[in-house]
Amino acid sequence: MTTTKEFRHLGAFLEMMVAERGASKNTYDAYHRDLSRYLEFVGNAGQDGETASPETVRGFLADLAADGLAARTQARKLSAVRQFHGFLLLEGYRADDPTSTVDAPRLGRPLPKVLQFEEVGALLAAAAEVEGWRGARMSALLEILYATGLRVSELVGLRLSSLSRDGRIVTVRGKGGKERLVPLGEEALRAIENWLPLRAALLGKKSRTVPWLFPSRAAEGHVTRDGFAKQLREIALAAGLDPTKVSPHVLRHAFATHLLANGADLRSVQQMLGHSDISTTQIYTHVLDQRLKSLVQDVHPLSGIRI
Repeated sequence: MTTTKEFRHLGAFLEMMVAERGASKNTYDAYHRDLSRYLEFVGNAGQDGETASPETVRGFLADLAADGLAARTQARKLSAVRQFHGFLLLEGYRADDPTSTVDAPRLGRPLPKVLQFEEVGALLAAAAEVEGWRGARMSALLEILYATGLRVSELVGLRLSSLSRDGRIVTVRGKGGKERLVPLGEEALRAIENWLPLRAALLGKKSRTVPWLFPSRAAEGHVTRDGFAKQLREIALAAGLDPTKVSPHVLRHAFATHLLANGADLRSVQQMLGHSDISTTQIYTHVLDQRLKSLVQDVHPLSGIRI
């Protein structure tokens, strides 16, 4: 078990966290809890904070994993242990840091949230039900977003000149000023055609001088990211969806995942999304893998049978 000396070091460390780093009570309590568990494990191994070895630290992580703690939780506790041993080293209680050669648990990359086909259809239908120019503008924004997978900043910042003469291609200026060409589907074309006359009527004589496809009275001169996100949440409610699970970025994910699910090749999706590295695009193949696994587990007649 832990000794008085170990608890003294812990107390001194926690005092430093408050005095020098301004740790809140919640932070103080979290470090106290995490390090008390660590020091108890070390003590049961016949060591203390001054003599704990890298193998003991790894054993502590293995103990956390055996208890079913998630990799992210393990990593957080290891961070507390690293800081504690850094403090002991700095204060001269020991001449080395046993955590320096210990690798953090692999966190993995969280899979993006994706809407189902039917949910996107419900969103588009709800937008079409909104009357007047606001509904036409929202329909055009949503149809373009789902047809192209643009980043929200790219979408709201589209210019009239971004559209090709026939309206079937949109030129997008993405990260780093790089331009890419993205095709538009029939539904997006139809939504834009419905919006443009209303845009011209709203702007009057200014319609030819205002460059934005979706102008507004905001300081930017066009619909803002926050404004669009707020309207999207309202449409989600009208569509019977949880608004906390719907965002412009979720629709970008839906665009990519649905394309791949219908046979699009990864390189084409990468180009349309504007990813510089194809490994970023590959995350959507993992989303499909998860959906297929869930489908088998939920629907296959033998899914609950062990043979």
